[in-house]
Amino acid sequence: MPLIKGDDFKPHGMFKNGHFNTFVPYVFGTVPDVSYSRIRLDTPDNDFLDIDFSRRGSKRLVILCHGLEGSSKSGYVLLFADYFNKNKWDVVAMNYRGCSGETNRKLQMYNSGSTGDLDLVVHHVLPHYEEIILVGFSLGGNIVLKYLGEEIFDISPKIKTAIAISAPVNLADASQALLKWENIFYQWKFLVSLSMKIWKKKKQYPNEINRRLLLRSTNLYKFDNNFTAPIFGYRDADDYYAQNQAIQWLQNIHVPALIINAKDDPFLGPECYPYELIKELDNVNLCAPEYGGHVGFAYSRNDRSWLFEKISGFINN
Repeated sequence: MPLIKGDDFKPHGMFKNGHFNTFVPYVFGTVPDVSYSRIRLDTPDNDFLDIDFSRRGSKRLVILCHGLEGSSKSGYVLLFADYFNKNKWDVVAMNYRGCSGETNRKLQMYNSGSTGDLDLVVHHVLPHYEEIILVGFSLGGNIVLKYLGEEIFDISPKIKTAIAISAPVNLADASQALLKWENIFYQWKFLVSLSMKIWKKKKQYPNEINRRLLLRSTNLYKFDNNFTAPIFGYRDADDYYAQNQAIQWLQNIHVPALIINAKDDPFLGPECYPYELIKELDNVNLCAPEYGGHVGFAYSRNDRSWLFEKISGFINN
C-alpha cells in the first residue's frame, strides 16, 4: 500500500520535540469522564480478564488495547473512548491480566504478544455487534497487528479495520531504543510498576520468583530476560521479542490496517518504520509524521485533533 501522508501534522514550538509531545499531554492533558460498566471474563486457563464497556446503544464497537502498564483508565484510552462514544460507537476497553486493579490468579500476567486474551474479548462481543474496529496503543498496537496476522485465530469478517498507534512492530529494536540514556524516566516508570506486580506475584508464587533477579533487573531488557521470557516459556528476552514482534506477520493481515508511528518517537527504533515492506503489502498502511512523540500527536496538551482526523479518514475511506 502507498504510505499515508503525515506531513500535514505541524505542531508548534516545544511540541516538535518527541519527549515533550510524549510527556506533556500524558501528564497535563485534560482527561474526559467516561462512564464504564465492567464485565469479568473467565479465561480457559482458570484466570480472568476485566473489560470495561462504554455503551451508546450502537451495533458498532471499538475495542481499545492499552500499552505497557496501562489500563482502561489511561488518559489516551479515555480520550479515544470519549471520541468514539461521541461518534455513536460503543467502546470496550481491555485491561490486560493484572492491569484492572486486581492481581490475576496465574503466575503469567500479559506480554507483547498476548493475542489469546484479545481473541477471547472479540468472541465475547461478536454476537452483539455488526462492525468491530481494533485500536491498539504502543504494546497494544503490536498485539492487534500480531492477532490479525499470525493466522492462529479465525478472524471474524465483522472486524473491518485496525489502527496501531506508536506500535513497536519490531520489539527487539524498540527495546534497544528504550535503553538510551534519554529514556531513563520512561524506563524507571515502567520498571517500578512491573516490579511492584512481581512482588505481589512472589506472595502468590513464592517458589517461582527470585528476589535477587528482581534487584538485578535494572532496565526493561533485563526484566524481560529475567521474568517475562521465562514465565511465558521463552528462552530469553531475545527469543521473546523474536517470537512476538508483529512485523513478521504484517503480510498476512487481510483487513485494512493503519500504523501511525511518529519519527521522533523515543520508544521506537528505525526498524519500527518498515517503509519498503509496507509498499509491498495490500492491506497495511503506514503514516510516519516527523513529529508526535509516543502516543502524543498533540498540537497542545489537549488538542489531538490531527490524530482523530487521520483515524476517522482511514476508517471512513
